[in-house]
Amino acid sequence: MHHLYADMMNLYGDRGNVISIKKRAEWRGIPVDVVDVKLGDSIRPTGRDIFLFGGGQDREQTLLAEDLSGEKGRDLRSLSEDGAVILGVCGGYQLMGHHYETADGEKIPGVGIFDLHTEPRKPDEPRLIGNVLVSVELDGSKREIVGFENHGGRTRLGGSRPLGRVVAGFGNNGDDGTEGAHELNTFGTYLHGSLLPKNPWLTDHLLQTALRRADDAFTLEPLDDATEKRAFASVAERVRRN
Repeated sequence: MHHLYADMMNLYGDRGNVISIKKRAEWRGIPVDVVDVKLGDSIRPTGRDIFLFGGGQDREQTLLAEDLSGEKGRDLRSLSEDGAVILGVCGGYQLMGHHYETADGEKIPGVGIFDLHTEPRKPDEPRLIGNVLVSVELDGSKREIVGFENHGGRTRLGGSRPLGRVVAGFGNNGDDGTEGAHELNTFGTYLHGSLLPKNPWLTDHLLQTALRRADDAFTLEPLDDATEKRAFASVAERVRRN
Protein backbone atom coordinates (compact mmCIF):
# COMPACT_ATOMS: atom_id res chain seq x y z
CA MET A 1 0.00 0.00 0.00
CA HIS A 2 1.36 3.41 -1.01
CA HIS A 3 0.58 6.40 1.22
CA LEU A 4 1.20 9.43 -0.99
CA TYR A 5 2.79 12.43 0.77
CA ALA A 6 1.98 11.01 4.20
CA ASP A 7 4.08 13.71 5.87
CA MET A 8 2.20 16.57 4.18
CA MET A 9 -1.35 15.46 3.35
CA ASN A 10 -2.91 14.11 6.52
CA LEU A 11 -5.68 16.53 7.56
CA TYR A 12 -8.38 15.29 9.93
CA GLY A 13 -6.71 11.94 10.53
CA ASP A 14 -6.58 10.69 6.95
CA ARG A 15 -3.85 8.25 8.05
CA GLY A 16 -6.72 6.34 9.63
CA ASN A 17 -7.53 5.12 6.11
CA VAL A 18 -4.13 3.42 5.99
CA ILE A 19 -4.67 1.86 9.41
CA SER A 20 -8.15 0.62 8.48
CA ILE A 21 -6.97 -1.20 5.35
CA LYS A 22 -3.94 -2.64 7.12
CA LYS A 23 -5.91 -3.96 10.11
CA ARG A 24 -8.81 -5.42 8.12
CA ALA A 25 -6.29 -7.23 5.93
CA GLU A 26 -4.21 -8.49 8.85
CA TRP A 27 -7.31 -9.74 10.70
CA ARG A 28 -7.71 -12.08 7.74
CA GLY A 29 -4.07 -13.13 7.72
CA ILE A 30 -3.15 -10.92 4.77
CA PRO A 31 0.16 -9.05 5.32
CA VAL A 32 0.34 -5.42 4.24
CA ASP A 33 3.43 -3.31 3.64
CA VAL A 34 2.93 0.46 3.86
CA VAL A 35 5.23 2.61 1.74
CA ASP A 36 5.27 6.35 2.47
CA VAL A 37 5.84 8.14 -0.85
CA LYS A 38 7.40 11.56 -0.29
CA LEU A 39 8.42 14.49 -2.49
CA GLY A 40 10.90 13.26 -5.07
CA ASP A 41 10.13 9.57 -4.49
CA SER A 42 9.12 7.44 -7.45
CA ILE A 43 6.19 5.01 -7.41
CA ARG A 44 7.03 1.31 -7.62
CA PRO A 45 3.80 -0.68 -8.00
CA THR A 46 3.61 -4.43 -7.37
CA GLY A 47 0.30 -5.13 -9.13
CA ARG A 48 -1.76 -5.49 -5.95
CA ASP A 49 -1.38 -1.97 -4.61
CA ILE A 50 -3.70 0.54 -3.01
CA PHE A 51 -2.71 4.20 -3.36
CA LEU A 52 -3.99 6.61 -0.70
CA PHE A 53 -3.83 10.39 -1.12
CA GLY A 54 -4.96 12.47 1.88
CA GLY A 55 -5.97 16.08 2.40
CA GLY A 56 -3.89 19.21 2.80
CA GLN A 57 -4.02 22.98 2.44
CA ASP A 58 -3.14 25.38 -0.39
CA ARG A 59 0.54 25.54 0.57
CA GLU A 60 0.95 21.78 0.49
CA GLN A 61 -1.02 21.44 -2.73
CA THR A 62 1.23 24.02 -4.44
CA LEU A 63 4.35 22.10 -3.37
CA LEU A 64 2.93 18.81 -4.60
CA ALA A 65 1.83 20.14 -7.99
CA GLU A 66 5.42 20.40 -9.21
CA ASP A 67 6.26 16.93 -7.91
CA LEU A 68 3.22 15.51 -9.73
CA SER A 69 3.88 17.37 -12.97
CA GLY A 70 6.38 14.84 -14.27
CA GLU A 71 6.90 11.10 -14.11
CA LYS A 72 4.98 10.58 -10.86
CA GLY A 73 1.83 12.18 -12.26
CA ARG A 74 2.13 10.16 -15.47
CA ASP A 75 2.56 6.98 -13.46
CA LEU A 76 -0.56 7.70 -11.40
CA ARG A 77 -2.62 8.34 -14.55
CA SER A 78 -1.37 5.11 -16.10
CA LEU A 79 -2.10 3.15 -12.93
CA SER A 80 -5.62 4.56 -12.78
CA GLU A 81 -6.25 3.72 -16.43
CA ASP A 82 -4.96 0.19 -15.76
CA GLY A 83 -7.49 -0.32 -12.95
CA ALA A 84 -5.29 0.25 -9.90
CA VAL A 85 -7.08 1.11 -6.65
CA ILE A 86 -6.57 4.79 -5.79
CA LEU A 87 -8.37 6.84 -3.12
CA GLY A 88 -7.95 10.61 -2.94
CA VAL A 89 -9.46 12.64 -0.08
CA CYS A 90 -10.17 16.41 -0.12
CA GLY A 91 -6.91 18.09 -1.21
CA GLY A 92 -5.70 14.83 -2.73
CA TYR A 93 -9.00 14.48 -4.55
CA GLN A 94 -8.75 18.05 -5.90
CA LEU A 95 -5.25 17.37 -7.25
CA MET A 96 -6.59 14.36 -9.14
CA GLY A 97 -8.58 16.73 -11.39
CA HIS A 98 -7.38 19.18 -14.05
CA HIS A 99 -6.68 22.08 -11.71
CA TYR A 100 -7.44 23.62 -8.32
CA GLU A 101 -7.86 27.40 -8.19
CA THR A 102 -6.82 29.19 -5.00
CA ALA A 103 -8.56 32.19 -3.46
CA ASP A 104 -5.80 34.36 -5.01
CA GLY A 105 -6.67 33.14 -8.49
CA GLU A 106 -3.67 30.84 -8.91
CA LYS A 107 -4.50 27.67 -10.83
CA ILE A 108 -2.62 24.73 -9.38
CA PRO A 109 -2.40 22.00 -12.03
CA GLY A 110 -3.61 18.53 -11.15
CA VAL A 111 -2.85 15.05 -12.42
CA GLY A 112 -5.90 14.87 -14.70
CA ILE A 113 -7.14 11.47 -13.60
CA PHE A 114 -10.64 12.89 -13.20
CA ASP A 115 -12.39 15.24 -15.61
CA LEU A 116 -13.11 17.95 -13.05
CA HIS A 117 -11.78 21.22 -11.66
CA THR A 118 -12.11 23.06 -8.36
CA GLU A 119 -13.05 26.72 -8.01
CA PRO A 120 -12.50 28.93 -4.95
CA ARG A 121 -15.52 29.96 -2.91
CA LYS A 122 -16.86 33.44 -3.55
CA PRO A 123 -16.51 36.08 -0.80
CA ASP A 124 -20.16 35.69 0.19
CA GLU A 125 -20.05 31.88 0.23
CA PRO A 126 -19.36 29.87 3.39
CA ARG A 127 -17.00 26.95 3.80
CA LEU A 128 -18.77 23.63 3.41
CA ILE A 129 -18.44 22.02 6.83
CA GLY A 130 -20.24 19.22 8.60
CA ASN A 131 -21.18 15.57 8.65
CA VAL A 132 -22.13 13.96 5.35
CA LEU A 133 -24.24 10.97 4.31
CA VAL A 134 -23.84 9.81 0.72
CA SER A 135 -25.71 7.21 -1.34
CA VAL A 136 -23.32 5.24 -3.56
CA GLU A 137 -23.65 2.36 -5.99
CA LEU A 138 -20.75 -0.07 -6.43
CA ASP A 139 -20.88 -3.44 -8.19
CA GLY A 140 -24.60 -3.01 -8.71
CA SER A 141 -25.36 -2.59 -5.00
CA LYS A 142 -26.65 0.61 -3.40
CA ARG A 143 -24.99 1.47 -0.10
CA GLU A 144 -24.31 4.53 2.05
CA ILE A 145 -21.15 6.08 3.43
CA VAL A 146 -20.68 8.66 6.18
CA GLY A 147 -17.90 11.14 6.82
CA PHE A 148 -16.98 14.72 7.66
CA GLU A 149 -16.27 17.51 5.17
CA ASN A 150 -14.52 20.86 5.59
CA HIS A 151 -13.63 22.61 2.34
CA GLY A 152 -13.96 26.02 0.74
CA GLY A 153 -13.38 24.91 -2.85
CA ARG A 154 -16.27 24.01 -5.12
CA THR A 155 -15.52 21.01 -7.33
CA ARG A 156 -17.29 20.84 -10.69
CA LEU A 157 -17.46 17.55 -12.54
CA GLY A 158 -16.97 17.41 -16.28
CA GLY A 159 -17.22 13.94 -17.78
CA SER A 160 -16.32 12.07 -14.60
CA ARG A 161 -19.20 10.49 -12.76
CA PRO A 162 -19.76 11.22 -9.07
CA LEU A 163 -18.91 8.74 -6.37
CA GLY A 164 -22.44 9.24 -5.05
CA ARG A 165 -25.37 11.52 -4.34
CA VAL A 166 -25.64 13.61 -1.20
CA VAL A 167 -28.34 12.52 1.27
CA ALA A 168 -27.22 15.01 3.92
CA GLY A 169 -24.38 17.53 3.79
CA PHE A 170 -22.87 19.52 0.90
CA GLY A 171 -20.66 17.29 -1.24
CA ASN A 172 -18.66 18.59 -4.19
CA ASN A 173 -20.07 22.09 -4.31
CA GLY A 174 -23.22 22.39 -2.21
CA ASP A 175 -25.61 22.84 -5.10
CA ASP A 176 -25.67 19.95 -7.60
CA GLY A 177 -26.07 17.08 -5.11
CA THR A 178 -22.92 15.22 -6.19
CA GLU A 179 -20.14 13.95 -3.94
CA GLY A 180 -16.73 12.82 -5.06
CA ALA A 181 -15.79 11.16 -8.33
CA HIS A 182 -15.32 7.59 -9.53
CA GLU A 183 -13.52 6.18 -12.56
CA LEU A 184 -12.72 2.44 -12.83
CA ASN A 185 -11.11 1.67 -9.44
CA THR A 186 -10.11 5.27 -8.68
CA PHE A 187 -12.14 7.17 -6.09
CA GLY A 188 -12.13 10.80 -4.99
CA THR A 189 -14.11 12.26 -2.10
CA TYR A 190 -14.31 15.13 0.36
CA LEU A 191 -15.08 12.79 3.27
CA HIS A 192 -12.56 12.89 6.12
CA GLY A 193 -13.03 11.66 9.57
CA SER A 194 -11.34 9.17 8.70
CA LEU A 195 -13.46 7.79 5.86
CA LEU A 196 -12.58 4.09 5.88
CA PRO A 197 -12.81 3.27 9.62
CA LYS A 198 -16.38 4.65 9.53
CA ASN A 199 -17.24 2.60 6.44
CA PRO A 200 -15.71 -0.89 6.76
CA TRP A 201 -17.61 -2.27 3.77
CA LEU A 202 -15.89 0.32 1.57
CA THR A 203 -12.53 -0.62 3.08
CA ASP A 204 -13.18 -4.24 2.12
CA HIS A 205 -14.26 -3.21 -1.37
CA LEU A 206 -10.94 -1.45 -1.97
CA LEU A 207 -8.95 -4.30 -0.45
CA GLN A 208 -10.71 -7.04 -2.41
CA THR A 209 -10.51 -5.07 -5.66
CA ALA A 210 -6.75 -4.65 -5.24
CA LEU A 211 -6.21 -8.36 -4.51
CA ARG A 212 -8.37 -9.40 -7.45
CA ARG A 213 -5.92 -7.71 -9.78
CA ALA A 214 -3.63 -10.69 -9.05
CA ASP A 215 -6.39 -13.31 -8.66
CA ASP A 216 -9.77 -12.40 -10.15
CA ALA A 217 -11.48 -15.15 -8.12
CA PHE A 218 -10.21 -13.89 -4.76
CA THR A 219 -12.87 -13.28 -2.11
CA LEU A 220 -12.29 -11.81 1.34
CA GLU A 221 -13.32 -13.87 4.33
CA PRO A 222 -16.14 -12.11 6.22
CA LEU A 223 -15.41 -10.46 9.56
CA ASP A 224 -17.73 -10.04 12.52
CA ASP A 225 -18.74 -6.43 11.90
CA ALA A 226 -21.77 -6.33 14.20
CA THR A 227 -20.31 -3.52 16.32
CA GLU A 228 -19.21 -1.54 13.26
CA LYS A 229 -22.63 -1.91 11.65
CA ARG A 230 -24.42 -0.68 14.77
CA ALA A 231 -22.07 2.31 14.98
CA PHE A 232 -22.63 3.14 11.30
CA ALA A 233 -26.42 2.86 11.60
CA SER A 234 -26.42 5.17 14.62
CA VAL A 235 -24.25 7.82 12.95
CA ALA A 236 -26.07 7.61 9.61
CA GLU A 237 -29.46 8.09 11.25
CA ARG A 238 -28.22 11.06 13.27
CA VAL A 239 -26.76 12.72 10.14
CA ARG A 240 -29.91 11.97 8.16
CA ARG A 241 -32.11 13.68 10.79
CA ASN A 242 -29.91 16.76 10.91
